[in-house]
Amino acid sequence: MTIDRGFPAPPALVEHARRFRATDGVPVVPRMAATVLLLRPAGEGFEVYLIRRVAAMAFGGMYAFPGGGVDPSDSTTHLDWAGPDPAGWGVRLGLAPAAAQAVVCAAAREVFEEAGVLLAGPDADQVVGDVSDDGWEAARTDLEQRRTGFADLLARRGLTLRSDLLLPWSRWVTPEFEPRRYDTYFFVALLPEGQRTRDVSGEADHTLWVRPTDACDRVEAGELNMLPPTLVTLREIAACDDLAAVARAAADRDAATPITPYLDLSDETGPRFHLGPPPAS
Repeated sequence: MTIDRGFPAPPALVEHARRFRATDGVPVVPRMAATVLLLRPAGEGFEVYLIRRVAAMAFGGMYAFPGGGVDPSDSTTHLDWAGPDPAGWGVRLGLAPAAAQAVVCAAAREVFEEAGVLLAGPDADQVVGDVSDDGWEAARTDLEQRRTGFADLLARRGLTLRSDLLLPWSRWVTPEFEPRRYDTYFFVALLPEGQRTRDVSGEADHTLWVRPTDACDRVEAGELNMLPPTLVTLREIAACDDLAAVARAAADRDAATPITPYLDLSDETGPRFHLGPPPAS
């Protein structure tokens, strides 16, 4: 039997939790969000792309995957689409079709905004190559600054959103005591051939490609700071020998049932996050 030793909690989150409980706080409604684990081959294994959020942001100083909140424009219905239709995505994600489309669009949009990687192509069988020239960068900036919508950007370029390149993995909800809460869907995706990640969004102060097992070791050594959703997901994909194994694992994942870590303030080793339901009071 595996013993749940939990995860250390950053002091700022502990303070939020103590204040919330002391004042009988009312939980904020979580904002829908999406995040993407970009993977690429590396020898006989693979690497994952991590970014460290700038200190001024929510969860600043923590390593995470590219992602962010769903934008109203992500629910645009006029979108050339490849892969499962919104109804099919809704079944997999446990959402209504329109909400599922918004989450999938947010995943593709955010990974373009934050990492310069575009999961789209001229048709349902192709993906664009390099998207780092000045014209593409201007388009990415317009998208990031909300001067244009993701559907409009793709339409002007004659591109199809390749939703089939996103493999749903899990769903995490921020604990109730946090002032900023997210209901986040995690996806995995292979870095398209000919494209490269770029630190372009201004929301990260460091990025790296790293083998998942090495990243987990560096967390244990105190070199990388992560919140439970990131670390747990890294451990899960680290159990896969190669990218084909990741795809097989994704096919059987429950991406609809939310996981909400709870914070135990009474742990004798210090406040720690745990993944199971809190003990009965």
